[in-house]
Amino acid sequence: MPRKPIIAANWKMNMGPAEAAAFMDQFIPSMEGKALSCDVVIAPPFITIPTVTAKLQGNTTIAVAAQNVSDRDNGAFTGEISTTMLKELGVTYIILGHSERRQYYGETDAIINSKIKKAIADGFTPIFCIGETKDERLAGKLEEVLSTQLSGGLQDLTAEQTAAIVIAYEPVWAIGTGLTATSKEAQEAHAYIRQVIAKLYDTDTANQVRIQYGGSVKPGNVKELMAQPDIDGALVGGASLKPDSFAALVEFDR
Repeated sequence: MPRKPIIAANWKMNMGPAEAAAFMDQFIPSMEGKALSCDVVIAPPFITIPTVTAKLQGNTTIAVAAQNVSDRDNGAFTGEISTTMLKELGVTYIILGHSERRQYYGETDAIINSKIKKAIADGFTPIFCIGETKDERLAGKLEEVLSTQLSGGLQDLTAEQTAAIVIAYEPVWAIGTGLTATSKEAQEAHAYIRQVIAKLYDTDTANQVRIQYGGSVKPGNVKELMAQPDIDGALVGGASLKPDSFAALVEFDR
């Protein structure tokens, strides 16, 4: 069975409630009546999630993601957000392991693994991010980095659980820099990720997992990237902040 592409918008620390309301008022009508070939996900900042979900009332074609979550249920954890809170808001996906969380907030593979397991246990679909820095790529450590992040993040997950998550390959050197891995480089990395999953589990599991590419994806390069056999979508940063730009990405096959 072919894998359904998934295009996700990661708004990062952008778009407060007022901006998001204006975005959704333009974006939602642009999607109406269109038979999309991909799943569409929007990940606003926590404070903006209620605005986005309210705008999507009755809309079944656009899902909402959180950009992070705690691995704890509730309690004295100042500044954290639990899966219980996200469920109440109608969130169904959670981005975990993003390079910015690893780099700026010290999230380790073990922390990310704990969050992935918590998200799955509570009925969410993780979007699990992995990727190498420029120095790691130049040092020939691409495969080592990806293998380590995959095995650490997926530790103790069953094949069935892994098959249902989304993996986002984001070369750190291409995030927000305007640089993009060539379609050949991206395909090679995605194919390697699938090989690692096959070794950790089996070929069937590897063939089921959807793997997105992230790293300065734009309307101008999305078609070429999506034409690659192992690229199943995109996790989009800057180009997802304008309704017309994100709409063009969602309609990559038109």
